Amino acid sequence: MTRFRLALALLGLIPLASPQAQDLPPDRVLRVAPHADLRTLDPVFASIVITRMHGLMIYETLFAWDSKLQPHPQMVDSFSTAPDGLSWTFTLRPGLLFHDGQPVTSRDVVASLKRWMARDTVGGKLAEYAAGLEVVDARSFVLRLNRPMGLVPFALGSAVGQIPVIMRESDAATDPMRPVTTTIGSGPFRFNREEWRSGARVVYDRNPDYRPRAEPADGLAGGRVVKLDRVEWTIMPDPATAAAALQAGEIDIWEQPSQDLLPVVARARGVAVDRYASLPNQAMLRPNHLFPPFNDPRARLAMALATDQGDFLAAGFGDEQWWKRCGSYFVCGSPNGTEAGAEPYAAPDLDRARRLLAESGYKGERVVLNSSYDIAPIGRMAEVAAESLRRIGMNVDLQFADWGTVTTRQANRGPVSEGGWNLFVTTASGATMQSPVTNIGTNMGCDRAWSGWPCDGEAERLRGAVVDAPDEAARQAATAALHRRLAEVQPYRVLGQYDQPYARRANVSGVLNAPVMVFWNIEKK
Repeated sequence: MTRFRLALALLGLIPLASPQAQDLPPDRVLRVAPHADLRTLDPVFASIVITRMHGLMIYETLFAWDSKLQPHPQMVDSFSTAPDGLSWTFTLRPGLLFHDGQPVTSRDVVASLKRWMARDTVGGKLAEYAAGLEVVDARSFVLRLNRPMGLVPFALGSAVGQIPVIMRESDAATDPMRPVTTTIGSGPFRFNREEWRSGARVVYDRNPDYRPRAEPADGLAGGRVVKLDRVEWTIMPDPATAAAALQAGEIDIWEQPSQDLLPVVARARGVAVDRYASLPNQAMLRPNHLFPPFNDPRARLAMALATDQGDFLAAGFGDEQWWKRCGSYFVCGSPNGTEAGAEPYAAPDLDRARRLLAESGYKGERVVLNSSYDIAPIGRMAEVAAESLRRIGMNVDLQFADWGTVTTRQANRGPVSEGGWNLFVTTASGATMQSPVTNIGTNMGCDRAWSGWPCDGEAERLRGAVVDAPDEAARQAATAALHRRLAEVQPYRVLGQYDQPYARRANVSGVLNAPVMVFWNIEKK
């Protein structure tokens, strides 16, 4: 162990290497500094990115999106659709095994999909069309629909929000409102629970029983060929520590480098800076629609008019080469990137914001804004949000905690007096936000919506029209109509979009273009 790594270990910033890791050749262990600590293990319960990354390590889905977000069979071997489009029959690949050695069966699939449909934006939309899920035999099952839906493979391969991973039937039987705490999947890695240290380290071991598909890897699709024996996530909340560790070769990948340190990292010998996602990410300010003031749409419009995207993006992501203003809920530059209806909110209008806030009935009540500096851009943007809203007369209580606490609190539906919240800043991948079907923030289905629980029947009707559109022209028209409604009711404030690069040692190759970073196909030389 180098002096640098030993010093960090003694300071408690990274753990000492385990005996298992010490026994492996250096080129068989990948050491990663992820953007956040792993607290929630269930990717069907939580939509946060670190949990999704974890889920894709140990679980699989029936279909998977390629680098262009097109679905391909993953766990599915073959499928067919009835002529009337009202039933889909699927057969699983042979030889699928859970990490405990038990075969993956259709019973596991049916139980997993039902739980996912109760949790996720995409799953909830599919549930509106579903008339039933039936087991045919150990490897085959049928999805019956009440009306045709052409997006079934796309939905079953979703890599955003709460993802439709296949769990054991006993785990999938868990109440959808409670997280699963076991970690038995069928994916290319196994979760090493014995070496998991919250706030310090997460470890995954190669699954020797996993059989990858024969197709070349493309995004999340194709063969998930593991070329390493072990992946270690070392939690490094301090960006300077992560930057120094990367330059010293103590970690191989820094998943989300701090933008202000990028110039230093990019110039370092033996380090490369790249992008792994084709679409930019989106930043957002999310209000709680259950309680005043943001249960009134006028307060949400006031929030939009009080905020300048440039202030947030500059604070969060530094140099303008990494970000751009964009009023589209569905990401500028994506196939659905309309800004229809968002034009009035492109620049702040503080006088109008104050009038709307007064009309909403707001009288100076405390507004709790939760955030964290564990993800530095989010913490900096939260400070901008607090200052922007104070300018129009909001009594903002900005509270900082670790990111795990912030995301746990997001699920609290109670008032602030009972540990609830009014606002938080977060980010989401372009792959998540680019479609009305997958955008978790524009689901306004009340109790079925993501944290913040917006409720608007007209927006949901228009979102359904996008799914039902018979052709691409009709789908684009429906998307524009939906976007105009969203601009009127502001389920969240779009803060613009940005590119998030990653940094790696020059001897690391094979990082895939995908909605989140994945660790198959990667090798060290």
